[in-house]
Amino acid sequence: MNRKKKINNALKSKLKKANAKLQKSNKPRYISKAERAAMELAENSEIE
Repeated sequence: MNRKKKINNALKSKLKKANAKLQKSNKPRYISKAERAAMELAENSEIE
């Protein structure tokens, strides 16, 4: 019984991880500090 439980548990966890990768994340894309500064400069130059 214990061996079956361990095997099933491992398979379930693999399935969960695979499904988690397929889901779309709501987290916004990371923008580096340098990239933010460049975007701000471009925005300021457009306004002026």
